[in-house]
Amino acid sequence: MAKAKNVVISQSGGPTPVINNSLRGVIDACRAYGDQFGTIYAGYHGVEGILKEELLDLSAQDPDEIALLRTTPTAGSIGTCRYKLKSDQKEDFQRVIEVLKAHNVGYLFYIGGNDSMDTAHKISVLAQEQGLDLVAVGVPKTIDNDVGDSEFKVIDHTPGYGSVARYWASYIQNANEENAGSSPADPVLVVQAMGRKIGYIPAAARLADPNRELPLQIYMVESKVSIAEMTDTINDQLKQTGRVIVVVGEGLPIAEFGETKDSFGHTQFSSSELTVAQIVVNHLNKVGLCASGAARGQVPGTDQRGAINLASPVDLEEAYKLGQKAVEIAVEDGNGYMSTILRKPTLMYAVEYDKVPLKIVANSERSFPEEWIAKNRVDVTDDFIRYARPLIGEDWVSVPMVNGLMRFAKLQPIFADKKLPPYQLEAYR
Repeated sequence: MAKAKNVVISQSGGPTPVINNSLRGVIDACRAYGDQFGTIYAGYHGVEGILKEELLDLSAQDPDEIALLRTTPTAGSIGTCRYKLKSDQKEDFQRVIEVLKAHNVGYLFYIGGNDSMDTAHKISVLAQEQGLDLVAVGVPKTIDNDVGDSEFKVIDHTPGYGSVARYWASYIQNANEENAGSSPADPVLVVQAMGRKIGYIPAAARLADPNRELPLQIYMVESKVSIAEMTDTINDQLKQTGRVIVVVGEGLPIAEFGETKDSFGHTQFSSSELTVAQIVVNHLNKVGLCASGAARGQVPGTDQRGAINLASPVDLEEAYKLGQKAVEIAVEDGNGYMSTILRKPTLMYAVEYDKVPLKIVANSERSFPEEWIAKNRVDVTDDFIRYARPLIGEDWVSVPMVNGLMRFAKLQPIFADKKLPPYQLEAYR
């Protein structure tokens, strides 16, 4: 009887609060199939780990620690990276194939966004060309919710978005309490949300106030509002309510930020010399407010994609099931797909899990629907609320605690023995 093929799970790009649930879903499903799969490895820090032949042995881990992945946020367990396998990096691609061959890998599960699906697709094509019997399946994730198409036919939403949406609903609720109390001195609070070039994350602030009772304004990249228009709109609000909470997307095109780029070519606003929130605050205080006091700003950071205590229980479950679905696809359908989630056309929120070809989703990018932007350009419509509200769930996630601290999974550094010579990644030469 032929030896069962081994598994490599890899992930890249920015993490999410629920990414480890997709990892756990893949692991649990592979184990459930028994002899279908051999040893389960993780590419430690994504494709960089595969290139360096750093394969973390997940089969050797304590099952209790694997179970704790459910409420372990971000990518600390197996790591992630922002290393892009570009088409002209022939040696890198060849090295991936050599590592997979050397370790009898027949299954590659890649957790990530648009670029990660492109990487998985390219590896699967090259493997076929070189006679490697490899089944590559993608598992979607991204807090930006920009994977897929704008008609929501490829995927309805991506794991990670429901949790960051819940984060912002909670954040704005708390920020409003503070602003209401301190408004005589600080009538304008400017808060910056993640979202390089798409508005799903700042839009989620509206979930804190679906009945529009708060003095809340939302400025997304798609709002197409100048800083002069913003100033007028904020002052108009101040005349009415005496205070205002302003949510701005980090990529709002109102000035030059001195931003940097990652290896995928994506702007890293968190590494910028000056944030859009600070630009807005400085401008408002310079031109003056129609109220006493001054504007102040806040810029939540990577906690948006790492606050497991604010994670959506719906998001946790769906991330896990998409990981499971990926394994089912690998067994029943074979190579070249991504597991996907589609919303059923029912009154009550319900979804189904399916597959979509990697070549369709690779490097895809949806936009925020124009019809979901309010006429005043500083709010979203009820249709967006109906879309996003079910994703944040109802209850709090129960996170295990030990001595007052959250108990996260602790995977042991057990790696496969290296069989190939050391390798220097092409982009780092």
